[in-house]
Amino acid sequence: MATLHIDDKAYQAAAGDNLLHACLSLGLDIPYFCWHPAMGSVGACRQCAVKELHGESDTRGRLVMACMTPVNDGARISIKDSEVAAFRASVIEWLMTNHPHDCPVCEEGGECHLQDMTLMTGHIYRRYRFTKRTFRNQYLGPFLTHEMNRCIACYRCVRFYRDYAGGRDFDVFAAHRNVYFGRHEDGVLENEFSGNLAEVCPTGVFDDKPFSEFFSRKWDLRSVPSVCIHCGLGCNTMPNERFGKVRRILNRYNGEVNGYFLCDRGRFGYGFVNDSTRERQPRLRRRRGEAAEPATKEEALRWLAWRLSRRTAIGIGSPRASLEANFALRTLVGAERFYLGVSETEQQLLALMLDIMRNGPARAASLKDAEAADAVLILGEDVPDTAPRLALSLRQAVRQKSFEIADKLKIPRWQDAGVREAARQQREGRSPLFVATPDVTRLDDVATRAVRATPGDIARLGIAVAHEIDPTAPAVRDLPEDVREPASEIAQALKNAKRPLVVAGFGCASAAVIQSAANVAWALCRSGRAAGLCLTTPECNSLGLGIMGGGALADAFKAVEDGSADTLIVLENDLYRRADRARVDRCLNAARHVVVLDHVMTDTGRRADLLLPAGTFAEADGTLVSSEGRAQRFFQILIPEGDIQESWRWLRDALHHAAGHSPEVNWSRMDDVTAACAEAVPTVAAISRAAPTAHFRVNGSKIPREPHRYSGRTAVDAAVTVHEPKPPDDPDTPFAFSMEGYYGPLPASLIPYFWAPSWNSVHALNKFQDDVGGPLRGGDPGIRLIEPPPDAAPRYFQDVPNAFVPRRGEWLILPLHEIFGSEELSRLAPAVAERVPAPYVALNPEDAASLRVTDDAIVSVNLGATTCRLPVRMRTALPSGVAAMVVGLSGSIGADLPAWGTVTAVNGANVEGPKP
Repeated sequence: MATLHIDDKAYQAAAGDNLLHACLSLGLDIPYFCWHPAMGSVGACRQCAVKELHGESDTRGRLVMACMTPVNDGARISIKDSEVAAFRASVIEWLMTNHPHDCPVCEEGGECHLQDMTLMTGHIYRRYRFTKRTFRNQYLGPFLTHEMNRCIACYRCVRFYRDYAGGRDFDVFAAHRNVYFGRHEDGVLENEFSGNLAEVCPTGVFDDKPFSEFFSRKWDLRSVPSVCIHCGLGCNTMPNERFGKVRRILNRYNGEVNGYFLCDRGRFGYGFVNDSTRERQPRLRRRRGEAAEPATKEEALRWLAWRLSRRTAIGIGSPRASLEANFALRTLVGAERFYLGVSETEQQLLALMLDIMRNGPARAASLKDAEAADAVLILGEDVPDTAPRLALSLRQAVRQKSFEIADKLKIPRWQDAGVREAARQQREGRSPLFVATPDVTRLDDVATRAVRATPGDIARLGIAVAHEIDPTAPAVRDLPEDVREPASEIAQALKNAKRPLVVAGFGCASAAVIQSAANVAWALCRSGRAAGLCLTTPECNSLGLGIMGGGALADAFKAVEDGSADTLIVLENDLYRRADRARVDRCLNAARHVVVLDHVMTDTGRRADLLLPAGTFAEADGTLVSSEGRAQRFFQILIPEGDIQESWRWLRDALHHAAGHSPEVNWSRMDDVTAACAEAVPTVAAISRAAPTAHFRVNGSKIPREPHRYSGRTAVDAAVTVHEPKPPDDPDTPFAFSMEGYYGPLPASLIPYFWAPSWNSVHALNKFQDDVGGPLRGGDPGIRLIEPPPDAAPRYFQDVPNAFVPRRGEWLILPLHEIFGSEELSRLAPAVAERVPAPYVALNPEDAASLRVTDDAIVSVNLGATTCRLPVRMRTALPSGVAAMVVGLSGSIGADLPAWGTVTAVNGANVEGPKP
């Protein structure tokens, strides 16, 4: 630490940090634009000027930019000096000469960093009276609006999009004083992190387009802490509500997870919550063969209680439902009659993953750990499509080498342009990243080496790498030379690393791939490396469901079909996504009564005798467990309409109506369910500590969901009544549906929004961290449920799959993933729906030629009894003898891929298929 004198007062700061970072971390206010905690310093805006003094006797000093000046022990600076204040005021005046006076109509008004900094510098009167420079705006797709006239040329957007996120279809174009940030022509921004521009931009150049269509000011939006539900990474979010609708999703900082950024699927995938066609009251089929009709809540519960009284009900859980909802269903039907509700393949992979995480020596890596890794091996996972936010972390991981180069050259790590230039001048300026997948990925541009192979051959590569690291690990006896050479290269790079990371997951749906990833991580641990292992899961609570445990879906189907169960209760799940359509049809036809709890209408819901409208993540509270094993709490932001309520409440009410059916259940609030779950399932006992209970108060007050400037409480309902309605009670959380309550320091898991005096933009976050860019005060949200045993030793998986051999007339059909479309709920959001591709089957051009088909030709894909017709897309990287189908776009096909099947040209052309 260094002693830093600021305006004659001594402070302690980290030596080597830049002055801006140090001052902000100390709680001091310095205006800035171009600097960002995640992206470092470039000194582009000249707004963060301070005066540097040389010794106590120096009264003149010199102006320096705080973001470009390191902290030295004994340094003396002044923030308040009159010359500094005048300089900063002049800088903001230059920037404002071309900025339009459109704050009243700008979506950033009230949460604009430019507004905050303008007021902070005292620039409240504009002297400029001449013509302003104007630009033409661009169409950038369904996620962002573009208003270039508001630009102050801070360069944050292009630095994030190109340098940080790896996008290539966005740039800065300049001639003299005309600087333009956009695409070379109108078009959809292709990068999956484009939505972050709305938060990165300090003005209103880029704004959230769906939010702009139903715009509300920040101070009129309710907010709560929440967790993204669109993959298994557990990114933290802040949903905003107005007029009973979710209006937008903002990033909620968690230093161990998503940090400052979200993927576009997580940011814009909420639209299904606002769907006007959602069911808001129960629907009951009173007679078989008739259509389901609206029913009262009491009528629905009586009907269900009568069926439960026969004690022949079974329950199918869901990886997209909370732990509490799944536990409530398990309690209703009994643990022995509760089934996980995932495909057979997924259940096997979950069990395997949990075994590896619980018993192996490699620790499950957080996203922060992934970002700090200095060598990465990805086995079988198309990370940008299955776990997008992890891909962003891995893009930063390849920069670890550049930081080492900068350290040797004595370039501070925060000096972004200098670090990048130093790395460019080195032959090996990137840390090694190896990608082994069946097809190309959007991480290939930063990969040291990319290998294309089938899942079995990817597993063989991983096993070979583990053996190269530790000779006691199993070997691949018949390894060809063209695989041995990359295996040796990868092993050497991982052994040379201080923080190696191995990534795998459900992308290939291959147990052998996950086992090989574990072998590599364990071999590294045995060789003395602190290796991390990142195993991704497909849905927001996949791991939580696996930890809770339950029967297999096939056994649930069998119980219904053989008559041992006559009532089937399905929780927030579409069975047609989990198994072959004909198989699901047989089960639902055999069931005497089908009960579905869900918030979206699915093919399963259409077959229900009783459909109960469940709350979405925005209308419920609960706990989710990420693929890291981190349990995190999400909280309700919407007041449900009609009879909508949380799934666990429907199930509790059913228990109360079914007198004598089960032990007494006294669940009056969500904390009761959480506590009961923690007691009944020891492996999740820690979930009660994921967030404070509903009894949490500060000075006797609850936490307001509404900011202190919340306006129009009465006027918001003026069209209905001029009387101010009483805010609804919330017995389940420490939050109030009000602006009255406690404003002040809170546990990180309960911070509903980031705001501080003079800081109305997202940069108010700085005031909630002891060190800017570090963890939130008191620690980041969530609690890890799984840690490796301290004395764990590798117990390598011994099975080595055979090398892939094409079959004549058949293809190995693999699962393929699309960031927009493969995930069930986000694809229902209108903005995301515009980005969802049509279903297709991917073929190697040589295989397509054997069928005499070209791009967009229709082929018939046959998997056992299932057949579908799809257009062809050429994928030159796919191994010959392999076809790929997009998970989630082709119905139930994909639930149990990979599998062997046939692909035939619909026009009857030559269908010989691939040569063996």
